[in-house]
Amino acid sequence: MRHATRFIEQEMASKVLKVDIAWGSALFAITAFLLIPATHQLFVEVSQTHVYLMAFAKFSLLATMGELLALRIINSEWVKPKGLCWRALVWGLLGALIALVFYLYATGVSAALERGLLPTFGKEGMMAKIVFAFFTSILMNLLFAPTFMAFHRVTDTYIDMADGKITRIMQLELTDVLNQIDWNSFIKIVICRTIPLFWIPAHTTTFLLPPEHRVLAAAFLSIALGAILALSKRGQHKEVSIRQAR
Repeated sequence: MRHATRFIEQEMASKVLKVDIAWGSALFAITAFLLIPATHQLFVEVSQTHVYLMAFAKFSLLATMGELLALRIINSEWVKPKGLCWRALVWGLLGALIALVFYLYATGVSAALERGLLPTFGKEGMMAKIVFAFFTSILMNLLFAPTFMAFHRVTDTYIDMADGKITRIMQLELTDVLNQIDWNSFIKIVICRTIPLFWIPAHTTTFLLPPEHRVLAAAFLSIALGAILALSKRGQHKEVSIRQAR
């Protein structure tokens, strides 16, 4: 019996390792594609020509990879969440929105600095770039990010409650979905911790880059975004289970 159990555990560990390698290989391939000069230039050109389409593809792929990674860390194995295709679709649509928001806040902050509506430290030099990047990041994360993250939490909860089935999603009441969400945990973890401790510094660095490279930075930050949001939500469920066990 022990040998059979050990064999099953070894088989499961082997399968997990294979998917680990596949996930890592996919990330490596994407990274290589973006870093090789020829393909990087192609990526930048296509991103500039087809802004929304490329943002959709980038976020639907990389942010979904982030969610899968979070589930892998939490469960110690690869788990396919219910409604994976719908989650990827939502990420893609949000990615297209983020492409617009990046442009809006960058140009808005530049105009505000130029008109003296925000404090500046000169119009040129590294300090001026840091001030621009910081104000763009902090305004975007304080004004846009909470709404964006709350909306994503709602769409995720719709998918969870409907077991990923579109017919059941259409039957759910918004009130029931909102009541299912632990808003206390959402505010404390996602809003009060991840925004000031991670997203504002991360996006400050992003906006220090030239515009043509920000999309590349956003592509990799989307992996972290998917992982953080999934981890916070799963962590909330784990806390609930512990309280119930007590």
